[in-house]
Amino acid sequence: MLRFALLGCGRIGKRHAALLKQIDGAELSAVCDIIASRAEELGKKYGIPYYTSMEKMVEGEKIDVVSICTPSGLHAEHCMYFAPHTGNIIVEKPMALRLDEAKAMIETCDDNHTRLFVVKQNRFNLPVLRLRQAIEEGRFGKIYMATVRVHWQRPQKYYDMDEWHGTWAMDGGVLTNQASHHIDMLQWVLGPISDISAMTDTFLHQIEVEDTGVALLRAESGAFGVIEATTNTSPQDLEGSINVYGSKGTVEIGGFAMNKIVTWKFEEPQPEDKTIIEKFSVNPPDVYGFGHRAYLEHVLEAIQAERAALIDGAEGIKSLKIIHAIYESAETGRVISLGSDVSHSKLGRKK
Repeated sequence: MLRFALLGCGRIGKRHAALLKQIDGAELSAVCDIIASRAEELGKKYGIPYYTSMEKMVEGEKIDVVSICTPSGLHAEHCMYFAPHTGNIIVEKPMALRLDEAKAMIETCDDNHTRLFVVKQNRFNLPVLRLRQAIEEGRFGKIYMATVRVHWQRPQKYYDMDEWHGTWAMDGGVLTNQASHHIDMLQWVLGPISDISAMTDTFLHQIEVEDTGVALLRAESGAFGVIEATTNTSPQDLEGSINVYGSKGTVEIGGFAMNKIVTWKFEEPQPEDKTIIEKFSVNPPDVYGFGHRAYLEHVLEAIQAERAALIDGAEGIKSLKIIHAIYESAETGRVISLGSDVSHSKLGRKK
C-alpha cells in the first residue's frame, strides 16, 4: 500500500482525491492547502489528517507519493521542496510555467533519486491508445497533418474564482491551461516539432492572458500540426478533439476530452475496426475524460514494479517548450524554431 499525500485541495485536487480512494494499492493519507477551509473539507470528507503547511505535513506524515495540484506557477517550488522528502512526485499539467524551472525540477528529482511523474491523462484514453497502436502499426501510411481543437467554455467567474487564474505569472491562458494536454497529444502523434507560427488574443474575458489561440506547427517529418483553442465557446463546452490524416487512413477522436471515436477509416480495414467504432463512441461526462484513473494506476504500477514511467519530466517538458514557442511567435509575429532558445515569452514571469 502506497501512502499518497495531496498538495492543493481545489478543483483538480478533489478529483485526484476521489480517484485515489478508488484505486487498489493507494491510500490517501493526508491533504494540504493554504486555504484552511479547503483542506478541512477534504480531510473531513475522507477522515484523514489535513494541513495548511506542507512543512508540517512532511513532519507529521510518512509519504510515499505526493500529488501536486497547486497553481501552475507554484509547481516547480513545491516539487523541489518535496524531492528530498518523498521518493515519488506527481505534478499536474503544466509541469511548470518557465522552462528553467522545469529543468530544475528534473535535476532536483534526479539528485534526490525521486521519480517525477507529469500528468498527461489523455494519453491513457482508450481511443487514444488505439490511435497510437494504429500509428505504430503503420496503418496511416504517411501522416501529413494532425489537428487538435479545444472548444470549451469558461465564464468570467471561473477566472475570478482565484486571483491567480488568468495571470501570466501563475497560470497562462487557454493554451497553457486548457489546451496543454492537446498540445502534448499533437507532438506525441507527429513526433518532434521544428517550427511554430501562432496568433493569440483575448476576446471576451477580463484577464491578462489569451482566451483564444491558433497555431501552425511543422514537424521534423514535414507534417503539419494545427491547434485551435478557445474558452469562448457559447453556450457550453463543444469539443476537445484530435484528427490524424495519413495517405492510407483518417481518424477523428472527439467528444469533450478526446474520448469518443467519430471517424475511424483506413484503406485496409481490419476485422476489429467495427468493434472499435462501436465500443469507443461514448462521450465522457466532463472535460476530464476517462483517462485520469488509468494514469494514476499507471503511476502506482510503475512505482511498485519499478518500471519506467511513460510520462516523466523529460517527456513532460516537450509540450511546455512548444507552448513557449507559441507565445513567443504570437508576441513577435515571427516563426519560431524549436532548435533555438524559446524561453523569452511572458509565461511565468514574475512582476
